[in-house]
Amino acid sequence: MPEPLLQFLIIPLVKVVVILVVLMLIVAYATFAERKFLSYMQVRIGPNRVGPKGWLQPIADGLKLFVKEDLVPTGASKAVFMIAPCLIMATALLVWSVIPFAPATDLFGLLDEPIEPFLTNINIALLFILGVSGIGVYGIILGGWSSNNKFSLMGGLRAGAQMISYEVPMGFAIVAILLMAGSLSLVDIVNAQAGAWGAAHWYIWPGILAFGIYFICGVAEVNRNPFDLPEAEAELVGGFHTEYSGMKFALFFMAEYANMVLISSLAVVMFFGGWLAPFPGLGFVPPVLWFIGKVFCFMFVYIWFRGTFPRYRFDQLMHIGWKWLLPLSLANVVVVALGVLVVNHLKG
Repeated sequence: MPEPLLQFLIIPLVKVVVILVVLMLIVAYATFAERKFLSYMQVRIGPNRVGPKGWLQPIADGLKLFVKEDLVPTGASKAVFMIAPCLIMATALLVWSVIPFAPATDLFGLLDEPIEPFLTNINIALLFILGVSGIGVYGIILGGWSSNNKFSLMGGLRAGAQMISYEVPMGFAIVAILLMAGSLSLVDIVNAQAGAWGAAHWYIWPGILAFGIYFICGVAEVNRNPFDLPEAEAELVGGFHTEYSGMKFALFFMAEYANMVLISSLAVVMFFGGWLAPFPGLGFVPPVLWFIGKVFCFMFVYIWFRGTFPRYRFDQLMHIGWKWLLPLSLANVVVVALGVLVVNHLKG
């Protein structure tokens, strides 16, 4: 096989297939884990009928949604109604093209030259993620508007206002990390946290306030409790996806969980050393397992929030975003910038 064909077509195609398959499996079993953990928190059994201990429940759910009747409301804008879930799912998957989850590897000597297991490393990866993920809100807004349903429209408008409000402090929290790492490349950010003292070099310590702001905004960005106002069942009967069924509903559902994994992965990359081991001497554990373990910890926090906190009112949500998180994120950028300036001056 010609070398250019192998390098520029076959290897990237294999990476894309592997990343998509693994991500879809994680999304499917994240729903199962959520139902199980919530059942334990509420002293229930949870799914336990399909397969051993209920482990095939996500497969059964997917098959059910695949064969379920696909309804389009009377008076709906059919083209937009169909495009909206595809748009949010496409953006949720596209950002995974730049997420690094392990360093270059030769697969235990099986390859002649090391390859990067992730798809690509670009020097504006964070800017790319912010730009692409920001398009996803259009899928929610268009889905709510095109449904010809007042509850769906209200959910879409809430989602637009919520995401715009919380993207601003999230962006400033990320700026603090960029100041410390000096790069927009996610690989460079991970490498900047490597050091002889392991976790002592992770950015969670100097960036604890930035992490808090980032993660709160991340929970709001994916419309999870206690910020699930666009889907509030008690008020909006499900919000922007009220009129969706079948695979269109499944696309909204999968996009939400894919974005949960994305927010968790970015938190791991920017604040918790990515694939780096927490302490020296643990290098025998494959780096990808460290990354996955850290991400799963954040996924559990999402589930924990859902089982613990009540939903905010919408005015409270806006109050937190504009009157607390935004001023704190601006002040944090100033403090981090001054700190980086002092450290660089002492080094130089």
